[in-house]
Amino acid sequence: MIDHHTRHIHIVILLLFSISYTFAQQAKGTLTGYVTDMLGYPLEGATVVIQGTSQGTVTNQNGKYSLENLQPGSYQVTASFLGYKSETIYNVVVKSVGTVPLNFSLMTQEETLEAVIVQKQPTSRPKETPLSYQQLSAVEIATYPGGNNDVVRVAQSFPGVSPSVGGFRNDLIIRGGAPNETVYYLDGVEIPNINHFSTQGSSGGPVGMLNVSFIEDVNLATSSFGAVYDNPLSGVLQFNQRDGNRKNFRGNFRLSASDAALTVEGPLFKGRNEESNTSFMLSVRRSYLQFLFKFIGLPIRPDYWDYQYKLTHKIGDYDEINILGLGSIDDFSLESPEDFDEEQQATFEQTPFIEQQTNTIGISWKHRFKNSKGYIRTVLSNNTLENNFTRYEDNETQSNPFFINDSKEAETKLRFSYNKFFDGWKLEGGFNTQLSNYKNSTVDLKNDAAYITEIDFFKYGYYANVTKSFLEGRIDLSAGFRMDDDSFTSENNLLNTFSPRMAVSYEFMPSWKLNATVGRYFKLPPYTILGFRNNDSELINKNVNYTRSDHYVIGIEKILSGSSSIAVEAFYKKYADYPVSVRDSVSLANKGGGFEVLGNEPVKSVGKGRSYGAELMFQQKLTKNFYGIFSYTYFFSEFTGFDESQYLPSVWDSRHLISFTGGYQLPKLWEVSTRYRFSGKTPFVPIDIQSSTASYPDLIYDYNRLGEEKLKSFSQLDIRIDKKWNFKKISLDLFFEVQNVLAEDLPQPPEYGLARDESGQPLTPRTLTEITTDSGTIIPVIGLVLDF
Repeated sequence: MIDHHTRHIHIVILLLFSISYTFAQQAKGTLTGYVTDMLGYPLEGATVVIQGTSQGTVTNQNGKYSLENLQPGSYQVTASFLGYKSETIYNVVVKSVGTVPLNFSLMTQEETLEAVIVQKQPTSRPKETPLSYQQLSAVEIATYPGGNNDVVRVAQSFPGVSPSVGGFRNDLIIRGGAPNETVYYLDGVEIPNINHFSTQGSSGGPVGMLNVSFIEDVNLATSSFGAVYDNPLSGVLQFNQRDGNRKNFRGNFRLSASDAALTVEGPLFKGRNEESNTSFMLSVRRSYLQFLFKFIGLPIRPDYWDYQYKLTHKIGDYDEINILGLGSIDDFSLESPEDFDEEQQATFEQTPFIEQQTNTIGISWKHRFKNSKGYIRTVLSNNTLENNFTRYEDNETQSNPFFINDSKEAETKLRFSYNKFFDGWKLEGGFNTQLSNYKNSTVDLKNDAAYITEIDFFKYGYYANVTKSFLEGRIDLSAGFRMDDDSFTSENNLLNTFSPRMAVSYEFMPSWKLNATVGRYFKLPPYTILGFRNNDSELINKNVNYTRSDHYVIGIEKILSGSSSIAVEAFYKKYADYPVSVRDSVSLANKGGGFEVLGNEPVKSVGKGRSYGAELMFQQKLTKNFYGIFSYTYFFSEFTGFDESQYLPSVWDSRHLISFTGGYQLPKLWEVSTRYRFSGKTPFVPIDIQSSTASYPDLIYDYNRLGEEKLKSFSQLDIRIDKKWNFKKISLDLFFEVQNVLAEDLPQPPEYGLARDESGQPLTPRTLTEITTDSGTIIPVIGLVLDF
């Protein structure tokens, strides 16, 4: 198999070299953007310089700059203005067509607390989150090996994030926490579902929905979350979108390993003006995996569409309105394999049918105060998830369903934040309200459960935070709190969800910082838990508590240069009131990482948990053609069931996590990048063979044996080669990628299917047999990005 794929690799590499010598670079590019202060006010006369060259310019009265006649390539660009701290952005890609505008937000020298620390750090961090915070630019995401243009999959390579079981899902498992412990925000709008075929009650899925062409940067906080965010227990993942082109109509076409996407953008109502105050971006993406899987004989048919849009309108100098949307149409179906194969037959028999539709729409209004000392932001959004999840006794005829989940979740949210800056202080406060509606019709024959439910309730919360710097900016202090309550659960109120948090950062020596954070966080259990009814139609989970997580983190950081840093952190997470399954006597922290409906069962809020360890990270932004990030995390993850004194290793307790991603830029717009991930041996829940034989194709897990057996370690190396061409009207990036270069077997629990004779007929009496699987496949991928 390796020799077969090696031949394909050699052919593609030769093809790339052939194309590169056939076409010469024929056009140059232009880099434009705006330089503003932290609140968005334009800075006239700011200097923008490309490092290592004599090319530079100054901004006009609107804060706009333009650097023309640039040779396509990657640059470091610095913006500076008298009385403000300079800012350098690394790995800025200039193309003949499709160069993304580069904007700067500079901070005054005196007002050192406003929003972020820029002092010689490769990554700017909110002062409320001086620890456990990572950022990737759009360029880094687009060229990520193994990322497949999937923003969520790229985030799995952040420090402290475990790969999913088998490595094929987009679950964010952060420092030993469960997949549903992270919240997601897109331009300040909460996005509950960011994956196709997502697990209801959790958040993961096999393919992300976000289009990388929209993204400006991605930020992940794994501790010390800002008080503005409700419901995070392990992480907050923020996606910041860029604005559409306000001058010209542009577009791009992306072809990846699983789908094709078309994106268009441009100005609206421009008239004869050079630029419009209104811009838009719109994309549509379509999968072709269903055709590929049919061609190679796999029984699964993952068919999906998604769409994304953003409309930006500036009203004068102080107001801006953004309208954004994201949605998907998913159909996960099955077809019987033409030729008998025991592995494919078991997959066909055990896999559910899934039909999902999601939609999120949000409108935000940002108003800046005329005295340049603050702003307010109001966000109104609505999101829905329709999930039809069915499992059949006979997938061939789609007959005798034994599990049906037909549900709809809908939320309407209003968020308001007030931000004020004065005399070196930053004050922030606000509130959020939410109207929730959940409908569900469930038939669960294996557990003798059937019910129809509908619940409506109101959720609300308040927060405040204050930040101040002392000793000429050497000490940063941030303290805040939030409180949440709802009109549905019976055991919660604003006082018992009071969640304080504090962060301190101390520069005790030049380029050395000691950081520490402490915080308490709460999460409302998912709707699948809240709306569950027993056979007497009673809402027996109504008395559940908000799940609590207390974080304690301390770390030391050394800024090696303007582009590199090294940091060591120690962390401890303590959980309380975690939902525990009454049926399985296991914490729901051990579920949610597969194709299932999480929480659709009776639970009790009695579980405890803890996750603790240490993390080392080195980061190098693009310098001398090299960039990279390396991290090592050593941790323990343990949860209890009904016995609060007995902590058992969770199914995420791999103990060791190693991640490295790096790249090197070669002459003539060639680039080579690589990603390596390692995860230690992870516990899994064995199958109860006797019970599963009777209930097949429904497999029954023996949670009493959790921790007895472990998967082998996960190890995967991916390599990617990019080559770019630039012409007058188009630019092209052609990439070739080899995933799992070392042909490592990916860790998976043992798979079982019915024992069969040579013709494929089940044996009598019916018995289960373990299936031999081969997951150590080298996967070659070719794709392209065409800007026009």
